[in-house]
Amino acid sequence: MVDLNALSAANAKRWANAKLTRKAEAANVALRLYKVRQRYQAVERQTGVPWPAIAVIHERESSQQWNASLAQGDPWNRVSVHVPAGRGPFDSWEAAAIDALVKCPPFLARHKDWTIAGALTALETYNGIGYAARAVPSPYLWSGTNQYRAGKYVRDGVYDPGKVDPQLGGAALLMALAELDPDISFAGTRIAKSFASSDPTRASLTNPSKGSIGAFVVNLIRAIFRRT
Repeated sequence: MVDLNALSAANAKRWANAKLTRKAEAANVALRLYKVRQRYQAVERQTGVPWPAIAVIHERESSQQWNASLAQGDPWNRVSVHVPAGRGPFDSWEAAAIDALVKCPPFLARHKDWTIAGALTALETYNGIGYAARAVPSPYLWSGTNQYRAGKYVRDGVYDPGKVDPQLGGAALLMALAELDPDISFAGTRIAKSFASSDPTRASLTNPSKGSIGAFVVNLIRAIFRRT
């Protein structure tokens, strides 16, 4: 049996020590998610689940495909065949997302602890607690950070310790989103880790720290405008 309090404590410690290892990739994905945050915010208003967590799940479950359900990546306009099976069809991506968060385990709409540690644990339970049962970092969270090297469930109940998850994990994406928008917070606390601004709680892409994701995005935008 996994102790969720212990898991939250472990995730808090990993978050405190986490650094991105795939910064450019994380910046690109975070920017793609951030551009459509209004759709995630619409689901947040109906469920209470913070929009960055919804965005992370959408990326992990279906690489942000809008024709795929947040629950498991199956088409939302048909009855789902993967767990949770038998859901749908739905009229929209948003309707399917609300169903996934309100009516499907682990029922994230009922989750009360939206501190960063609680949010990370909620994301991990959304994927499953198989990694926690093995006392190893979940790639669903930590892929793309220094907290993860290898190990992945390649199918239900089959764990390959040498398999590397190619997707970015939720923690990596939250870190990248926070560098795009330092006002992103969980339980009222900003999660941005470090910025160049003289006020550490107010960072801006107009003055990003050298080597940060913000600097990468600014340089990317400048390069695009130079070519046009």
